[in-house]
Amino acid sequence: MILYFNYEELTALRTGAEALLENGEDMGGGVLAPPEHRSRVEALLPKLNGDMTLETLADVRAARTAVDAIVASLRADMESLVVTMHAAHEDTVAAYFDFAHSLTVAHRLGEMALEMEALIELVTGAPVTDEAARTFQFPD
Repeated sequence: MILYFNYEELTALRTGAEALLENGEDMGGGVLAPPEHRSRVEALLPKLNGDMTLETLADVRAARTAVDAIVASLRADMESLVVTMHAAHEDTVAAYFDFAHSLTVAHRLGEMALEMEALIELVTGAPVTDEAARTFQFPD
């Protein structure tokens, strides 16, 4: 399946991923990114140059983990700017848009995962297992 992005979403995700990785384990606001989330963000970052093909439910789940970590980092940064500057400050507004664009992608990934889970269950007649999530292929 193809995950489509617009320019603003790609820019926001790249900005958030780079900030999360540059700050080490700190996701902003004193929130720590678990090592798995950090490694997922590291794996996702080079792919953030256009639409992405996600062939399995496991791929979608990995991307969702990374995007959720980015969203959490951007949310913490935005909230910090709101209380240290002003809600209408230019940097705060820019931080809000980065957060909102990334949150939109996280939502689409969640919907994609639910659809994939439903299709796997329909085809196999059984609940989704980790093996099915890794091996059941979804063509473009």
